[in-house]
Amino acid sequence: MYIKQVIRNKENWGFYLLGIFIIIPIMMVIFQIPFTVALTSALFQLKDEELLAQVANNDINAMMSVLEPNLNLFLMLLGFGGMLLGVFISAKLLHKNSIRELTTSRDKIDWSRVFYSFTIWGLITVPLILIDTTFISPENYQWNFNYNSFIILLAIVIVFIPIQTSAEEYLFRGYLMQGIGVVSGNRWLPLLFTSVAFGLMHYANPEIDKLGNMVYVFYIGSGLFAGIMTLMDEGMELALGWHAANNTFAALLVTADWTALQTHSIYKDISDPQTLPVDEVIVPVLFFGVVLLIFSRKYGWSDWRGKLFGKI
Repeated sequence: MYIKQVIRNKENWGFYLLGIFIIIPIMMVIFQIPFTVALTSALFQLKDEELLAQVANNDINAMMSVLEPNLNLFLMLLGFGGMLLGVFISAKLLHKNSIRELTTSRDKIDWSRVFYSFTIWGLITVPLILIDTTFISPENYQWNFNYNSFIILLAIVIVFIPIQTSAEEYLFRGYLMQGIGVVSGNRWLPLLFTSVAFGLMHYANPEIDKLGNMVYVFYIGSGLFAGIMTLMDEGMELALGWHAANNTFAALLVTADWTALQTHSIYKDISDPQTLPVDEVIVPVLFFGVVLLIFSRKYGWSDWRGKLFGKI
């Protein structure tokens, strides 16, 4: 039902190309202008020649450290507002789809599902992080908490992280999944394509350079997880809640000099990313299966084969 409800768009499938390659990128560029201006201005005033050389060599870690962390995070997340707006404009103007149709097959968006998913993933990820920082590898972390900086970070996270995560979900599990689904006439292709595309979208993240290609296991696995939730539940609500929780707690609890989210978080990871055990990438992916089981029991999912691999 989630994909089938927009089957009328199949006749004008070319509009999806217009949205993906024209409207959404233009909106993202417009919303990235403040970040570009601020970064350029800061670089002109920067006297650290070594840092300037690193930025000139397209070192993402160096680029993320030029601006004050809270300002950098705010301006970076602002760009995702353009992505989200671009998706909404494309869906509404090109395809005559409502935001409700882009979000769910239900009569209205089920916010209880969003909050339930957010809570479940928070109850998993927060203890895992605290156990690691306190008992398993305390030597890999240092206390990074500063009250004034953290309060500003908290405000930014509450307002803008949901915009960032929603933008990605509406693009991949919404616009792309529905578009590829109505054109292909099946479910497996949009699930596979959007999952791989979601993983590859993170190729510029500093984590890829430091951790290597094994981190794609997490990114592509995350895409599959969100895609499975969306298809099985016939709506994006669970994916929206999970993604918001994942990035919210990541931004607030742990930062590192080699991550995309360099924040005034409570802890700072000071370990050598080159020595990161494989299990720290694999374990979160394993918990995806646990969460799918929880959701399946709660919402009575059935016909997994048909909903994930069947025809539209």
